[in-house]
Amino acid sequence: MSSAKLRSTRWQRRLIHPPRAVVDIGSNTVRLVIYEGTGRAPETVWNEKVAARLGRDLSETGLIPEEAQEEALDALARYAILIEDRGIEMVQTVATAAARDAKNGQEFLDKVAALGLEPRLLSGEEEACASAFGAIGAFPGMSGMVADLGGGSLELVAIGNGECIDAVSLPFGTLRLPALRAQQPDFAATVHDAVSNVGWAKSHKGPLFMIGGTWRALAYYAMREADYPLTDPHGFSLSVDDARDLASRLVNAKPEELMDISGISEMRANYLPDAAALLGPMLAELEPERLIFSSWGIREGLLYSQLTDLQKSLDPLLSGVHAFCEPRDAPVTDATRVAGWTVDLANGQGKRNERLRLAAAQLAAGLQRVEPNLRVNHATEWALDKRWIDCSARDKAMICAALYGSLGRTALPSKLREIASDEDLREGVTWGLGFRLARRLGAGSRTALGNSKLRLKKKSLVLYLDESRAALATWPLTRELEMLADWLERKPKIKIGDFDFADEHDEDDD
Repeated sequence: MSSAKLRSTRWQRRLIHPPRAVVDIGSNTVRLVIYEGTGRAPETVWNEKVAARLGRDLSETGLIPEEAQEEALDALARYAILIEDRGIEMVQTVATAAARDAKNGQEFLDKVAALGLEPRLLSGEEEACASAFGAIGAFPGMSGMVADLGGGSLELVAIGNGECIDAVSLPFGTLRLPALRAQQPDFAATVHDAVSNVGWAKSHKGPLFMIGGTWRALAYYAMREADYPLTDPHGFSLSVDDARDLASRLVNAKPEELMDISGISEMRANYLPDAAALLGPMLAELEPERLIFSSWGIREGLLYSQLTDLQKSLDPLLSGVHAFCEPRDAPVTDATRVAGWTVDLANGQGKRNERLRLAAAQLAAGLQRVEPNLRVNHATEWALDKRWIDCSARDKAMICAALYGSLGRTALPSKLREIASDEDLREGVTWGLGFRLARRLGAGSRTALGNSKLRLKKKSLVLYLDESRAALATWPLTRELEMLADWLERKPKIKIGDFDFADEHDEDDD
């Protein structure tokens, strides 16, 4: 692809999906995140933070310390220049608990405004709902409770039907917890009382969605303890009993030992024991079905809130795969055609598997653009390690199996069996072998697919070919058909003739 064409393609994508930036002035960190890609599945292209800890003295002085202001303003001045230099027009700057609760909070925000960032001070309820929309966007259709643990506060939000139902902000941020635990002889009772006073809390059943860097550190700890095969904590789930057990062990954990765990920074390691002390009584009051960790939070929630109803209704997995594969010359139109051509290979288990099959078809096409010696590693990394939204561990395993199948491999990494059944993995391999056959038929040409049809019979796997494409029915196509038929325990057949490929072929097996 020429550099001029590449620039044109990038420019077109930028016009359709302009870059967005969120400047998040939190009690603990001040952060700039720049997003590109589709609105429904934004891709982080820049993420920079400074741990200014604006809310560190709120419990003692009620003020944002001068040196913390200076550190934050230095970072924000840099962010303003980065945003200007990258030509980003869609910018949201929000401030949360520290600026909201501090006596000199407005004075600080005036200094931020002087940098040209136009900060918006969120109320406790607005902050809670923004975080909740992050979970709503990441787990569409789910109901339950959101618990966003920030530096200055703990937000609890009941969600359902794509909306925030009830919300409250409690003063249990990670920067406040050390003083609260030191001052309260029975800290657990304090948490019990505060949460029980939220009258609606127990009336909303479902999982508890855990948002915030300290909760993610807890997830990394749990993943290490369980020898979990995936690397991304997004979507990781814990039973309430396991969470209680982990919390009881973490309360007295040494931060220096926690820092040895991948994904847990020094800052989060120091916060984890206090967060664990908060978690136990919180779970006792909320009584959730289970815990689900979300890497989408307030920033993604702010973006999601700006989408139209139509954009919100889009499938985030397919939107993300589309944005990932289109620049790799693997358009969704071709993937849809391949998915349709191989539809007889699907087990018919409904919409969820079909969306996975389409996602896998597009990723398999993109994989062919990678150098052959890199494809196996990329198959694993793209399926398992990349963050796909609304894609469970089982879903990722099926996509990985499909990508392996598309490379002609039926032996799978053993770790896949820890997160998906043998039946699901066999289904994924079947999809991939079908994609491989579709590609082999005519080097991926649309004409070849349009003049052929694949049908799975009771005893045979039949490839129907138009007479004009009869010359395609030789090795290596026959090898791929035989491989797929053998995998399906069918007899491979090729029938050449003048067929109407708009009709179904329901001939009995010979």
